[in-house]
Amino acid sequence: MKRILITGGAGFIGSHLCERLVKKGEDVICLDNYFTGSRDNIKHLLDYHNFESVRQDVTKPYYAEVDEIYNLACPASPIHYQYDAIKTIKTSVLGAINMLDLARDTNAKILQSSTSEVYGDPSIHPQIETYWGNVNPIGERSCYDEGKRCAETLFMDYHRQYGVKIKIVRIFNTYGPKMSQNDGRVISNFIVQALKNEDITIYGEGEQTRSFQYVDDLIDGMMRMMSSNVAFTGPVNLGNPNEFTILELAKMIIEMTQSKSKLVYKDLPMDDPHQRKPNIDLAKANLGGWEPTIQLREGLRRTIDYFASIV
Repeated sequence: MKRILITGGAGFIGSHLCERLVKKGEDVICLDNYFTGSRDNIKHLLDYHNFESVRQDVTKPYYAEVDEIYNLACPASPIHYQYDAIKTIKTSVLGAINMLDLARDTNAKILQSSTSEVYGDPSIHPQIETYWGNVNPIGERSCYDEGKRCAETLFMDYHRQYGVKIKIVRIFNTYGPKMSQNDGRVISNFIVQALKNEDITIYGEGEQTRSFQYVDDLIDGMMRMMSSNVAFTGPVNLGNPNEFTILELAKMIIEMTQSKSKLVYKDLPMDDPHQRKPNIDLAKANLGGWEPTIQLREGLRRTIDYFASIV
């Protein structure tokens, strides 16, 4: 049994990771301040003897004897990370420093959940890990984009300077059960609007593309990354390389929910990426042939069933 700390463990992705590791038999500590996480996501785990929930902000130092750390704490949707931009960048930067200090002090292995947003509005397609990105450092999304980029820098510097055992994954658009109804992410927005027969909001012409990864595939990739050869630090892309326009996604959800929703169009938000698609060759080569197995229509079916049960 390993003792594993998961920051942001009550969030959408974090709660899925907590559940997978608890049921695997690991000793799991969930650290969360519940800014975007929810107690409901982890309440079913509280009766497990190998699960512990701690309410704390990752910007404050925390100590526990641990073997592994998954650093997931940070608002991840624009509506949340723009709500308090300074808090967001503090979470990324101070949170990374605090967790890296803990990893150094306990000789723990630590994984950083970075993001495809480090590529900004990319000028190459699909995105590969050696691409440095096209990011606006002073825009409305910069608190998140640059915060995550700085966290990657900190991870590499702690590795080079102190020998900390690090792993960096860049997560592309991920969806599935336990997403918040009002988090502003495109799949949750569209599904909730469709189930309520409300207008579905398309920004721009809907021709911008995204690649959508079901959460179970991501969790598998993260766990494989944590257990991979210690010399392989990443960064490594974790995402589904199948690419869809936002308009295609909206029409698919309307069809699958048999909704009466109509499409309405609004202006694109500032710095919204026009294309997003991962190259996952590096993950395939270093993570035991990892690649997504749950494709969009099947993942949407599961996610629609979840939202239908709570909306």
